[in-house]
Amino acid sequence: MTDDAATDDATDEVGAGPAIPDHIPTAGAEPTAADDDFHPPTDDDPFWTETCWFTFTAPDHGLSGQLYPFFRPNQGVMAAAVYVWDESGDQIWNCRYAKNFWHLPIPAQPLTDIHLPNGIRYRTVEPLQRYELRFDDPDADDLHLDLTFDAVARPNLLGTSHLDQPGRYTGTIVLDGEEIAVDSYGFRDRSWGPRSQFGDSLHGATNGGYSYATASPAEGFHAITMNYGGDPASADGCIGIHGYVIRDGRWAKLTSARREVVERDPDTGAPVRVVLDIDDELGRRLHAEGRCRNRLMVALNPNLVTVNCLTEWSFDGLTAHGEDHDNWSAASIRRFLRAR
Repeated sequence: MTDDAATDDATDEVGAGPAIPDHIPTAGAEPTAADDDFHPPTDDDPFWTETCWFTFTAPDHGLSGQLYPFFRPNQGVMAAAVYVWDESGDQIWNCRYAKNFWHLPIPAQPLTDIHLPNGIRYRTVEPLQRYELRFDDPDADDLHLDLTFDAVARPNLLGTSHLDQPGRYTGTIVLDGEEIAVDSYGFRDRSWGPRSQFGDSLHGATNGGYSYATASPAEGFHAITMNYGGDPASADGCIGIHGYVIRDGRWAKLTSARREVVERDPDTGAPVRVVLDIDDELGRRLHAEGRCRNRLMVALNPNLVTVNCLTEWSFDGLTAHGEDHDNWSAASIRRFLRAR
């Protein structure tokens, strides 16, 4: 599709629907190197939280993995999770690897060079660009990670307290004694600010999506979408609040988007096929269709239940791997699944 054609189509915005609530920030300043380190809490809220998430894939093996520390500095404790999964298991008890350690002490180290008590090690090599990631299973010899993340596009700031960035992962993982080479695109995000574990919604939404794909540094997309309809039985039709499009090497912020889960697993309700339409600030429209190759349902933090899927996306005549996340509060996913 040419940019001219996309501009003509974009007059009918794909994100038409419920308005984004005022408390959801939709624009932000530029990230700085300081955003690679811990941010001082802005108040004494015990639920003030900082996260530092990295997610990678090995598409040839149908394999996904992620590292997810969850810091509560005002409580002086943290959690640290590592998950690896493929199509052989979609729960924490039957996936390839799952350990989430809670109520760990926060090390007196900068986030730019930190060794967490669960075996995760992060080192910022070049701010906002390159990161070394290590993990050694603290209990056994089940999993070892030795990966480098190299950003392939600028970080995208949502408001003043959340950023997302695509990158290429290279290195190896050793899983149950098998060494697997990793050389594929993935993602990272950071967030800092109050994040209560109470409430039956996600910032006023029943559910949401987190979708991305990178075909090359010149072609890709990302969208965070939320469903403000208020009816958990109507889980689809999430509208975009944040993201970007990269086409022909030109990066632009998302202005509107719509995510539809067009097929769900009849037994579990998990996404099988997803459709995403995005408009960006350059007037371009991107249409992407995703096929979910695996899935893991996990309570990633106390009030976020997510189904994370390695997803094969088709867009602009390209095929690329990325992910689609089906995100819910603990209460809303119960209502949705019971309604089915």
